[in-house]
Formats: sequence, C-alpha cells, structure tokens
Amino acid sequence: MSPQHVLGIDSSTQSCKSVLVDAQTGQIRDLRRAPHPEGTQVDPAAWLRALTESCDDLMPQVAAVAVAGQQHGMVALDTSGEVVRPAMLWNDTSSAGQARDLIQEMGGPQACADAVGSVMVASLTASKLRWMRDNEPENAARTNHVLLPHDYLTWHLGGRKEMTTDHGDASGTGYYSTSERAFVPELAERALGHEVGLPRVAGPSEMVGETVHGAPIGPGTGDNMAAALGLGLRRGDVCVSIGTSGVASATVDRSVHDGAGLVTGFADATGHFLPLACTLNGARVLELGARLLGVDQNELARLALSAAPGANGVCVLPYLDGERTPNRPDANGMLRGLTTATSREDFARGIVEGLLCSMKDAVQALETATGVTTGRILLIGGGSRSEAIRRIAPQIFGVGVDVPDAGEYVALGAARQAVWTLSGEVDPPEWKGASFTTYDDGPQPHIFERYAELRDQTQGWG
Repeated sequence: MSPQHVLGIDSSTQSCKSVLVDAQTGQIRDLRRAPHPEGTQVDPAAWLRALTESCDDLMPQVAAVAVAGQQHGMVALDTSGEVVRPAMLWNDTSSAGQARDLIQEMGGPQACADAVGSVMVASLTASKLRWMRDNEPENAARTNHVLLPHDYLTWHLGGRKEMTTDHGDASGTGYYSTSERAFVPELAERALGHEVGLPRVAGPSEMVGETVHGAPIGPGTGDNMAAALGLGLRRGDVCVSIGTSGVASATVDRSVHDGAGLVTGFADATGHFLPLACTLNGARVLELGARLLGVDQNELARLALSAAPGANGVCVLPYLDGERTPNRPDANGMLRGLTTATSREDFARGIVEGLLCSMKDAVQALETATGVTTGRILLIGGGSRSEAIRRIAPQIFGVGVDVPDAGEYVALGAARQAVWTLSGEVDPPEWKGASFTTYDDGPQPHIFERYAELRDQTQGWG
C-alpha cells in the first residue's frame, strides 16, 4: 500500500467509520465500520472496540490519522485514567435542570453566551458535570480529568500519553471561551464542584501524537466541524444535516454570542467559527412516520409526494423527546389538522414538512445570529436520502438545495485534517469538492407559517 494514504475516523453516535483516503486526491480507497451501542449513556470501552474493529488492520498502511467524534459527550476519568462512569452523550437531556442552574449562576442567558459562546443547554458537557455532582457525588469526587469522545479516542491512539483536544470540539463544552479561544478552567470547576484536569487545546493542524506504527495523529475535532471541512463549506452556504439530530451550520469569521440560546457559537476546525443551531429530532421523525404507517422509507416518501403542499392542513410539530432549538427539553410531538378527509398521503407529507420546518427554524436562527443571508442549502445526513425531503425542502427553505453525492463527509474531514497535519502547510489541502444534485421549486411560505403558529401556541406545554 502506498504511504500516501491517510485515515479519517468518524466516531458517531451510531457507529465508528474509518476511511482510507488518498492523500493527494481525497478519494476514498477503503471504508470500514463497526456499530456502537444504542442509548444516551455508553461505556467508552465500546468505542474502543468499534475503533479496533473498523481500522486496526488499516493502521499500518497510513501516513497520518485524525479522529472526528460526536460532540459534548462527558468522559470522566479517575487519577489512573480509568473511566469513572458511562459517558453521558449529547442526546442525554437529564441535565436540563443543571443547565438552567448554571445559566443563573453565570448571570443569565446573555452573560452565559458572552462567556462561552452558547447559552447552556442539557447537551453541553458542563451541564453533565453538574448533573454528576448533584446526583453521583462519589463519581464526581473520583473524576480527575474530563475528555470529549474524540479526545478519548485520540488519546488512546497515541498510547495514552498527552490528553489533547481542538478548538472546535472544545467550544461545545460550556467551559471554553470562544472569544478568547481558550478553556476557562474555573467554569469546569464550578460545574463539577472541584478542580478537574482538562486536555491541552491543540492548533488546527498540530501533531498531537503518534500511533504505534509511527504515523502522526492530527488533533481531531467534533463531527460538525469535520463535516464542514469535508464538504469545503464556504461563506453563504448553510449546511443542513438530518441525522440522529438536525443541524444547521455556517462558517463565519467572528465568534457568535446568541443570548436567545438558539445558536451555539462554536469554533471550527480551521481557526474560524462554526455557529450552528441543533435540533434533537432529525431522521427519527421520518422513522416514526414510516412505523406508524407500516411502510418503509421509500413508500413514506412516495406517499408524501402524492399529497398537496400543506398536507391538506395536517401540521406536525416534531419535538418527539424534547427539543433543543427551540430549547424545550420536556416537550413532545404534536399533531394538528386531522379531519375525516385526512389521508395516509396527507399524514406522510405532514411528517416530512414538520421535520423540514423544524430545520428552517434552525436556519433562521443562524441567519439572525450571524447576519449572514443563506445563498444555498447543502443537505446532508441520512435523512437527505429521502426523495420527499429533497424535493419538498426548496418549498420550505425558499432557496435552492444542493444534495452532495453520498459520502462520508465527517470521516473525510478528519482525513483532510490528517493530511494537513502531515503537510505542515498553512491551509488544509485542496481536494476536488463534492458533486451535487440541485433541487429547486417555488417557495410555499404558508406551510411554515402554519407550523410556526402551532409552535408558538404550544410554547410551555409538556
């Protein structure tokens, strides 16, 4: 195998995917994957097993490696570097009360956003540290270091020597200042109740270790930051990802501090910033619709496309198990507009439109916080495979939608960072960008207006 291959690893909520990539062209030469356990709390040992299964035999063949991982997860380690308890993942909302407490302690929502770039929510790591302090004081007392999922895997690959992270993933912890581009250790201490070790924040292309085979290890980053790097996100683009969660993100040159709490002001993986709005309910909204109708995803899409825009009045608020944008951790899904004339097609279309309207909420929040007007939508994630999502999206968003060819963009972003680490250049390598299929259709603003009415009427409901 040529030495000019790198490995990009995507350790997501569902699985670990490892891609072997040609360092010169960015072409994927091999792809391996291994599943992760389901749940909102997971033993990090399962991630190590999946990492080994997906890439152990590829490691001797690569010139460099980097890891992208799911954001926010709390990996608590004791003085020996052993895991204290299962990692609490981003989608564990049990720390919602602790998030509210921390906001109050920091002086309110705007003060919180000014300090760390985001208004604290249950997803962020700091709230999980406080939850552990309040509910598991013995585990909190044993915790000597706290890492993010990608940090933990990077540390493992480098022989468990130095604990490191990057600015992108660190900016989602709730104890990192996006304006100062540095951790604020006293905020982590306040959350946990005692001083705790944090990883060193490495530069975007810095080598942070070596594998057992001598390959340089890049700093890695969060999955959203890696996807932006893999896609080559440019100014004016908004990337809408419909996976387990829904995410709208854009690359900008300044830190964002949205006191309304709709936009999290993250850093990116290149030295700039990646504000994003995240929903808890992505492709699983489609899964629910298909399950209730007793059909597969292709039939759900066919049914939805058979109905008129607006679904003959059927309106779905898809906050199935709480929501993050808007911040309603105790909410659930709502359905309005059923009549005796409602058809399976109407219900299917209502499901699709509800999901897309939720994502439009995220896009609008991003535009308000950044002042950037959306020029085009890049639609990615598992949900983007739905033909109904692709064809209805322009009606909801009101702009053209580009759907990149199927690709492992998070893993590709990690691979691009690995090449950057290997090259020592100022900028990441230039690879041929993704190929797109463009979808365009006339806007249907009445769909979102009716959705927004239901959203606002149900504010504060359980």
